Amino acid sequence: MKKHEILEKIFGHSAFRQFQEEAVDAIVSGQDLLMILPTGGGKSLCYQLPALMMDGVSIVVSPLIALMQDQVRGLSENGIEARTIHSDMTQEERVKVFQELKSGSVKLLYVSPERLVSPNFLTFLNTLKINFFVIDEAHCVSEWGHEFRADYRKLHLLKAHFPQVPIAAFTATATPKVADDIHKALQLKDPVSLRGSVFRQNLKINSEKRISNGRAQLVNFLNAYKGESGIVYTFTRKEAEQVATFLQSKNFSAKAYHARIDADEKERVYHDFLYEKIDIVVATIAFGMGIDKSNIRFVVHTSLPKTIENYYQEIGRAGRDGLESETLLLFTKSDEMQKRELVQSVESDTYKEVLYEKLQKMYNFALSSVCKHKLLGVYFGDVVKDCEDHCISCLKPPVEQIEITKEAQQLISAIYRMEQKFGQNHVIDVLRGSEAEKVHTFEHHKLSVHGIGKGRGKAEWEMIFDRLFELEMIGLGDHRTVRLLEKSKEVLTGGLEVWIDEDKIGKMVKSTYLHDDTPKDAMFEAFRTLRIEIATEHQIPAYMVFSDKTLLELSQRLPQDKEEMLEVHGIGEVKYERYGEAFLERSKELSQSK
Repeated sequence: MKKHEILEKIFGHSAFRQFQEEAVDAIVSGQDLLMILPTGGGKSLCYQLPALMMDGVSIVVSPLIALMQDQVRGLSENGIEARTIHSDMTQEERVKVFQELKSGSVKLLYVSPERLVSPNFLTFLNTLKINFFVIDEAHCVSEWGHEFRADYRKLHLLKAHFPQVPIAAFTATATPKVADDIHKALQLKDPVSLRGSVFRQNLKINSEKRISNGRAQLVNFLNAYKGESGIVYTFTRKEAEQVATFLQSKNFSAKAYHARIDADEKERVYHDFLYEKIDIVVATIAFGMGIDKSNIRFVVHTSLPKTIENYYQEIGRAGRDGLESETLLLFTKSDEMQKRELVQSVESDTYKEVLYEKLQKMYNFALSSVCKHKLLGVYFGDVVKDCEDHCISCLKPPVEQIEITKEAQQLISAIYRMEQKFGQNHVIDVLRGSEAEKVHTFEHHKLSVHGIGKGRGKAEWEMIFDRLFELEMIGLGDHRTVRLLEKSKEVLTGGLEVWIDEDKIGKMVKSTYLHDDTPKDAMFEAFRTLRIEIATEHQIPAYMVFSDKTLLELSQRLPQDKEEMLEVHGIGEVKYERYGEAFLERSKELSQSK
């Protein structure tokens, strides 16, 4: 079949998306390719489709077992022969895949970079007819990237062992510097370079200072998403557990996921999320990279991510089906300081400086009132002209400022009188007149500053601390103690005023998020119910039957025969043969009941 025929009959799409056809043509013509396309832009199709047009097998390098398994399962649903070889398989399972590869029946093989560059595996690959290599998550190649992996760096061996076989490298997150490093590290030969726009029009971005522990802001956001799939990212494993328990107490369907839970529970949570038995996974960054789930409607960060690359990749897990989705970032200056401490353990001074710089840029992004999509464009070397009110910066009305010079003087005075030897929480306790044991142990209840800040709550003092950190009036000392910087003297003597945005002083301003609260269409829900029934019967994730985008189009068009069904986005002949009759029958029933 030709490319447009495969696109329609196998993948169920009537047209290519931006740069997909150019990528397919480059691969089929035997050229190297470097493609930078946002998550949800359709990178997978760019190499899956040409694999069906060409003789031989396509070898796909992927970093995670879960991601490989998801891809293989999704391809199988489209009737495509794909396999993976990974460490969790038995020897018998691996031998079977080797036999299938030798017979020529496999079109795509997914492997890890560690396995690919092993001498024995390279020797085996020399016995196969390989049409091209795919390097997925190619930013892992670069030492200037945010997820550098040494085994990815060894992929230059592909050009040494297979000089005539083209390489197609794909990533969603690469600055111009990282893209250049990928090109050099993989030794690509005059590659076709395609870079999609950073701007994802269906993704709405919220960013706001976290008030206290952020629980009230989180619930306010999630109330618009009852019954929808989403991910809440936390900084620590302990917080993941606590937030999941909190959300359960608020009647949200949520479970925790992190590196320390046992393998069975991890698999159970992952399975329940894919199969829509739970709505929300509360997780550390250990979760999500392998998720190909297309109907994730929201992503929340309860603290500052380490880099803009991490952030962009994680929010990119929302809205992969192209439907409206939303993100929320809650942060404080203390998040940046915590992560700065973690970077100190990095051995390479060069890489350490790279990470410090990336962390600073992440904090500046979160804090800035400039259009969030434009900032992402600038970071990744793209130009975003207008986000069309798809971020909080462009939607937020002007905010009044409040003078907090007096409070700043009180705070600076307290730090000074405690000899810069204590952390933020203890300073706040003293300011608010706490009678805690630690306050009495150090006789801080006898200080003149004890209790002078009773007029403001703990959350407000946290915001004032944040503002002084931001203005570089205070900094972090050893063991997370707070120290005074040069500018604090000007504040104390009255030579410098301190102001703060009204909505950042601890008042729980009711944020108006961007989600449309219109109840879901009854017909959409009828198709959604049928999808869950079929997915359960076939023991596959619901989104692999049909995406939300397909269900939405079905509910709007209500097709009455096979021809009309095949005109719907995402329904190709293979999918129609498997599930189409049941959905067509439901469509006819709904049409009669209108």
